[in-house]
Amino acid sequence: MYLITNGKIFTRDEEEPFIENGAIVVDGSVIQAVGLRSDLEKKFPDAHVIDAKGQLIMPALINTHNHIYSTFARGLSIPNYSPDNFTDILEGLWWTIDNHLTLEDTKYSAIASYIHCIENGVTTIFDHHASYAQIAGSLDVIGRVAKEFGIRSCLSYEISDRHGEAKMQEAVKENIDFYHTASADPSNMLRGLIGLHASFTLSDETLKYIAKHVPQEAGYHLHIAEDIADVNDSLQKYHMRPVERFHQYGIIKKNSLGIHCVHVSDAELKIIQSQGMPLVHNPESNMGNAVGVPNSMKIYHTGILYGLGTDGYTQDMLESYKVANIIHKHEQRDAKVAWVEIPDMLFRQNALITERHFDIKIGKIKAGYTADIIFVDYDPITPLDATTLNGHILFGMNGSLVTMTMANGRVLMQDRTLVDIDKRELLAQCKKQATSLWNRINKGEK
Repeated sequence: MYLITNGKIFTRDEEEPFIENGAIVVDGSVIQAVGLRSDLEKKFPDAHVIDAKGQLIMPALINTHNHIYSTFARGLSIPNYSPDNFTDILEGLWWTIDNHLTLEDTKYSAIASYIHCIENGVTTIFDHHASYAQIAGSLDVIGRVAKEFGIRSCLSYEISDRHGEAKMQEAVKENIDFYHTASADPSNMLRGLIGLHASFTLSDETLKYIAKHVPQEAGYHLHIAEDIADVNDSLQKYHMRPVERFHQYGIIKKNSLGIHCVHVSDAELKIIQSQGMPLVHNPESNMGNAVGVPNSMKIYHTGILYGLGTDGYTQDMLESYKVANIIHKHEQRDAKVAWVEIPDMLFRQNALITERHFDIKIGKIKAGYTADIIFVDYDPITPLDATTLNGHILFGMNGSLVTMTMANGRVLMQDRTLVDIDKRELLAQCKKQATSLWNRINKGEK
């Protein structure tokens, strides 16, 4: 049992959002009590004390769309790669990388990603993987690293026609195998979804194959209308838009997860709303790929469950929060927008998405909720309380200020030092593996 004391607790609980000198009792994986330090120290004198040293105490962060393997893309220069559009980016960079990824590459990209998650206070991720050099077992590899590092993970494999029918079928099998493995996992720290790339790389024959083989109760994790080219392809080939097309195959549903939706129509949003499917916004990725900006304020106010992710751009969710806040002010030329919507997406709606897939209550520091907790070393010169917190996060905080990360009641990092993880040695191995991948890509080897 832990007694976390001597901190300013921001609970994200509407009934008691801020406790100036608070304490938290953690019993196993669950928060047992939250209250004043003076009260809980008397009630639980034998608990192991974790001293927050006056820092901020907050619920840990959640990333609802990630690509672990993108960790090895940082700084990569591929000869003759000069993209003119989003399709060029996919073909020249991302599909080139995933066509070379082995199980070892997958393992070490996962290790690096999970280290960065812990250091940035992220304890839950929804990852969308692709490693077409070695498909079979790749999700199990990531799952083992996730459990070792203590990060709650919902994993999927990206099904696509881009590498041929045999690889497509192998990708379907990889999803199904891991879906069953994760569903039976007793730790409640792993889950599986069926990963789909996008409409323009999935034929009707492939979608029929998926519908035939995937368990009916399984949800999907899919990119939708990220670029206008995806919409144009669907209209030209199938005479319907991507959401309409996926809906025909039973993919748009409550336990699926729709990513991007930059170019969805009002009619498509009505389908999504009627089926209760959550969506995820990835602002930095959309800007970096020059695909446009979704009308996130409209999406949010339809009542669609709407989360915030990074698309692998970073593991710092506070960075994603800042960019999401700015991009919509800029796009709409309206300084009033996004103040309420974006923090709600990150802190409340990401938690609600997580609760749909894991048998937990998460996202609040409250009795009965999962003990996913972080410390943030932030001591501002201006007043800080529950009413000013979001402004302080926007203009004063980032992931590097996290000093303690706890997930499911397990301390993963304390005083900025990873617990039971040799960071220096593991990152040295990651560097070696990343160099190997780069050499294989630029020499045209597999």
